[in-house]
Amino acid sequence: MSMTTGNITDILSAKRWQQVLERDPGADGKFFYAVRSTRIVCRPTCPSRRPTQANVQFFVTLDEAIEVGFRPCRRCHPERTIPAPDPQARAVARAARYLEKHVGERITTSGLARAAGTNRLVLHRAFLRIFGVTPVQYARQQRLKTFNQSIRESTMRVTDAIYAAGFGSSSRLYENSAAKLGMTPREMRNGAQGIRVRYTTTDSPLGRMLVAATDKGICTIAFGEDDGEVIEILRQRFQNAVLIVETPKSGWLAEAVEYIINQIGEHPTAATFPLDVRATAFQQRVWNALQAIPRGETRSYSQLAAELGSPTATRAVAGACAANPVAVVVPCHRIVGKNGSLTGYRWGTERKRKLLEVEKKFALSS
Repeated sequence: MSMTTGNITDILSAKRWQQVLERDPGADGKFFYAVRSTRIVCRPTCPSRRPTQANVQFFVTLDEAIEVGFRPCRRCHPERTIPAPDPQARAVARAARYLEKHVGERITTSGLARAAGTNRLVLHRAFLRIFGVTPVQYARQQRLKTFNQSIRESTMRVTDAIYAAGFGSSSRLYENSAAKLGMTPREMRNGAQGIRVRYTTTDSPLGRMLVAATDKGICTIAFGEDDGEVIEILRQRFQNAVLIVETPKSGWLAEAVEYIINQIGEHPTAATFPLDVRATAFQQRVWNALQAIPRGETRSYSQLAAELGSPTATRAVAGACAANPVAVVVPCHRIVGKNGSLTGYRWGTERKRKLLEVEKKFALSS
């Protein structure tokens, strides 16, 4: 069947709209989109909130849009031939290199700002904007990275590795990294050999559920069709750990199961549980942001990235959601497509649909 002009236009418009949704940098300069309700024309990469598709009109050149009454956006400045680079990009790069070079040293924010050639406030905001983390969080990541490399790739003693990475003591290491390591340094060196992970399986509204915990808190929540599937997920995550199955009727693990079941249900209990998770600073920010989404509401990856102050970090946000080891408690199921579609979900889109329906019902009744 031959393609008509209308078919070709529809296909081209659909492709351009997808590039707008993704803020595709490769689309800059190839076309512009205008919003009828605001009479503003933008670049495809404009960081502003995306309009309704029905309100959008595409133009090959900016002049065409201006001629019919649209005005250039003040955020993305489509009149500029090349998008303006971030004014603090070089300062941030200098600061990052400085932190990587001086991992084991004590560095003040004022000293870092001087090394970067800017002031503390500007550097803090630029770091957050470009990397999605603050300079302090970035420095902590570098120390943990150095420690991990030292402990795994050399014969350096654990104590020496702790100090070489810039931690004043083992307690400082634990204070800064408990949520990222989930184990002691010696256990890390031994590939988590000997860590006791208690787990239980139970029925849930989403199928068979496994809940596992170390002494520090919940470490895994998994869903599957049967016990074999969810236990295999746990074994892959903790290959050298001591896995202990329990059928608790009271205590910590029983309370954890009850809490998670309530989270899935209509009346969540007012309880919090520490999460023994391995996360980068940016992943932790994403997971905190997910937990801040009210029940009954959803976000897209780009919306969540914008809320974090990092509108260009959509892929990083998606990666953090995919790395979430504790389903439901960190509610990555509240992420949907731009058009409201369910998109993917590690535990299946049908479970995702059920979770969102329950949460929406709860929100309407409360």
